Amino acid sequence: MSRQAAVSFSHLAICAGDLERSLTFYTEGLGFVLAHAIEELGPPFDTLMELPGTTCSVRQLTCGEVMIELIGYPGSEVEGPAERRPMNRRGLTHITLKVDDIDAVAAQVVKYGGSVYEETRIDSAFGPILFCADPDGVRIELIQPAG
Repeated sequence: MSRQAAVSFSHLAICAGDLERSLTFYTEGLGFVLAHAIEELGPPFDTLMELPGTTCSVRQLTCGEVMIELIGYPGSEVEGPAERRPMNRRGLTHITLKVDDIDAVAAQVVKYGGSVYEETRIDSAFGPILFCADPDGVRIELIQPAG
């Protein structure tokens, strides 16, 4: 009988069009804490990223037990649109943050370069929920738990 390999969550990564802007958005706007910064990450990670010869910069941020890794590519263009992805597109659709004041956090999102989509706001049995996006279009769900 084979044993199932152990798996645990490490982090999720976001490619940032402007690393410092995204760092400010997540730390000052949403209260994440900078845990670790790497200025130049090159070989052998360029092979892992499938971007030969590319160097990146990394900022690891924590919020409770969750870690987000912001990746920037100084001197290189990043690809893709900076708009939020449709919820029915394959792949990661959003990250969710529990908040104690959804309106205050929504205001911070805007203040630090993100977008709030008021048309998505609902009141649910779980509490108020609202979608917003970071400066690169990463969809963030804010939920203010009921009760």
